[in-house]
Amino acid sequence: MHIQIGYDIELNVNAPTMLLGALNVHPSRQHDLLAPEVLRTEPALPIDQYRDAFDNVITRIVVPFGTPSIRITNSATVRDSGELDEINPQARQVPLAELPAETLQFLLPSRYCEVDSELLGFAWNQFGYIESGWERVRAICAYVNQHIRFDYMQARANRTALEGWREQVGVCRDFSHLAITLCRAMNIPARYTTGYLGDIGIPPMPPPMDFSAWFQVYLGDKWYTFDARHNRTRIGRIVMAIGRDAADVPITMVFGPNSLARFEVISDELAEVQV
Repeated sequence: MHIQIGYDIELNVNAPTMLLGALNVHPSRQHDLLAPEVLRTEPALPIDQYRDAFDNVITRIVVPFGTPSIRITNSATVRDSGELDEINPQARQVPLAELPAETLQFLLPSRYCEVDSELLGFAWNQFGYIESGWERVRAICAYVNQHIRFDYMQARANRTALEGWREQVGVCRDFSHLAITLCRAMNIPARYTTGYLGDIGIPPMPPPMDFSAWFQVYLGDKWYTFDARHNRTRIGRIVMAIGRDAADVPITMVFGPNSLARFEVISDELAEVQV
């Protein structure tokens, strides 16, 4: 299948300033682009890009004095398998001594995932009796899905996993942060993932899906996708960025006062063209 992706984001800013953002498809999916992404700013400003420590493509835009707002648009078409997230109930939890060195950072506490909190003891009490590996991660997702109530109006950019657990409300990033923290507490490497996730293969959801957050865990010899918010396999995830938590992969981060003026995202399956 082909999926049309893109966005139209406008921010009111206090220039001069700088913007950093994970605004492109992750390199692991760039080979699926039918043509390069078309990233533009209004007013037209120089766009610099670099790879960060997690191999994400990060965009840097310097906003000069006298610029009251910046509009960022992007569009592309992505080829996708149309398959659901992979399921592998036989995937085993890797003993700590055997984990690849590059996965170890995803066991540690991070900005929004306080593994070194009361969640550590809770995780062992709640999930320690469950078979390690796939079934344990599945149980964690089911717990988080039931424990947190999704509410856009309760979104808060600085809510941590521990706070989300206590408040029992949040958005997709809060589901992911809590699930990641509980997995790390059980010695399962877990990393935050953000990207496009449209209403493909499911009934349309109000409001329509756009950018979303899920997570990946390292089991066996590879990373697997899990989604505590939806707690089901999905079609058409397009990864944009991967990190320890949301602090590593903001869609936009402005260095100074700013406010959101426009936020529109497209992630739609394209109809097949009959020849």
